[in-house]
Amino acid sequence: MIRMLHKMGVRSGVMYTAGIASIGLSVASWLMSAKAENAGVDRADRWGIFIGEWAPTFFAMGVALRMEETHREAEQEPDMYADQGAQRMPSRAGV
Repeated sequence: MIRMLHKMGVRSGVMYTAGIASIGLSVASWLMSAKAENAGVDRADRWGIFIGEWAPTFFAMGVALRMEETHREAEQEPDMYADQGAQRMPSRAGV
């Protein structure tokens, strides 16, 4: 699903923005429900919590998309040391 979203042009910044907007929308919906409806604070709390639960999902999808973007960038980078094979620093793994 993440790869499909990435191919469709959705980037991590969009999901991070959606997460922040969800937090703001949660507060706004709580305020509106508390002021506009005569159902009491319980209903306002439910609306605020319902919308507030979207934020972690958007942030998680943002992280997954960022990983996909980083993976794609790494695949497209040429190997810097491909033509300098003998000039690499020796490994110290055996020391």
